[in-house]
Amino acid sequence: MLRRQVSLGVVVWIVVGVIVAARNGFLDDLGSVSALLSASLAVAVWPLVILNVHFGI
Repeated sequence: MLRRQVSLGVVVWIVVGVIVAARNGFLDDLGSVSALLSASLAVAVWPLVILNVHFGI
């Protein structure tokens, strides 16, 4: 079986991204597809969120 390992850097990036997104309100209301996409994008590009580049889909 092929097993793919995830690096520690990727795990840290995602954990920090979730924390930053939650603190900035992106994870408050995930009832729509656009809210889910905005939250996912905020987790992926969390350094921009820290720099106050807020976006919405």
